[in-house]
Amino acid sequence: MQKPVQTNIKWIKNKFHSTKYNEEELSFFQEIEIQKVHKFQKTYSTYTETPLHQLKNLSEYLNIADIRVKDESYRFGLNAFKVMGGIYAIAKYLADRLEENIEDLSFEVLQSSKVREKLGELTFISATDGNHGRGIAWAARELGHKSIIYMPKGSSLKRLTAIRNEGAKADITEVNYDDTVRMCSNLANENGWIMVQDTAWEGYDDIPLWIMQGYASMAKEIVEQIKIDGGEQPTHVFLQAGVGSFAGAIAAYMIQYYRKNPPIIIVVEPDKADCYYRSFLSEDGNREIVTGEMSTIMAGLACGEPNTRAFRLLRQYAKGAFSCKDSIAALGMRVYGNPLRNDPRVISGESGAVTLGLLYYLRKLGDDPQINRDILLDSNSRILLISTEGDTDPSHYQKIVWEGLCPN
Repeated sequence: MQKPVQTNIKWIKNKFHSTKYNEEELSFFQEIEIQKVHKFQKTYSTYTETPLHQLKNLSEYLNIADIRVKDESYRFGLNAFKVMGGIYAIAKYLADRLEENIEDLSFEVLQSSKVREKLGELTFISATDGNHGRGIAWAARELGHKSIIYMPKGSSLKRLTAIRNEGAKADITEVNYDDTVRMCSNLANENGWIMVQDTAWEGYDDIPLWIMQGYASMAKEIVEQIKIDGGEQPTHVFLQAGVGSFAGAIAAYMIQYYRKNPPIIIVVEPDKADCYYRSFLSEDGNREIVTGEMSTIMAGLACGEPNTRAFRLLRQYAKGAFSCKDSIAALGMRVYGNPLRNDPRVISGESGAVTLGLLYYLRKLGDDPQINRDILLDSNSRILLISTEGDTDPSHYQKIVWEGLCPN
């Protein structure tokens, strides 16, 4: 009998994977550096850690030792993790303009009239599917500056409204995400605005690095929460990737923190924007760029051009990459929202839930056990997931979870 063909996922092992400690790349994510980042982020008056849930009953059901999920829907009341990068990048930019060390400053100091008089009113510009732009708009407004946000073609009107409600001038373009980034870069150069983007290119590296360091503080929170809870370190970290800044940052922190026994890093992408999957599939392992329209419900991951720094990190440390259909993300949203017995309920959006959907698929629905063997996924595995967003588009969330959009 002919073996069934996998239709919901594609998997590629990364032949460039190496566990060798890369001091040059990981130095930016060492504990001492991320501690400075986290210290500044916590100077915001209402800063709180987001919860790290343990899904004990789901672990048992999937025959896995442990599943923990970081729920970023609680972050700063903005329903997504992205502000962690934006708040630090903008603050670090202001600190540099002031010729001050960020560790010597606080959010309150940067909000002061003294700083405002010295710097004037600045304008920050960014491209976004929604979450990043809302975070930039919020941070700019809170620090007394302006923001201009552009969204790619097909973006949600609800997310556009949320960005405008944070005080930004925001519009939807007629081009895809990567072309929207280029448009914003040109506008920044023409008008003297500050580009705040988590994708890097030649000549534009500092701000993307600061954003990644801002994201890495989530990983710092996670390892501290695991310690407090008396848990064991994860054996696997499943990380969703758009340009890869989030995935690269979390992976880098985890690799340096658990240096003696690093977890297995797995990259997860939508099949319409699977630039890491295609890059790992290529013979030379160079960055592969996806172009054209990227029609996926995972709007936050609909990016076709990898961040250069994130790519270097993930090319070395990721075990491989999964390319997933929208049904995998929808599956994850339903599983999170309908927990077994007394497991906590997690409201997870399309981009936030794809990693759980994949994990469920691999353990219950997939027809190729070799994939589980490739990534050493078995009954002893301890899985870390990060639900990067809540229901940032509530009506679309309901269509998926209540009405069955994108069935399996």
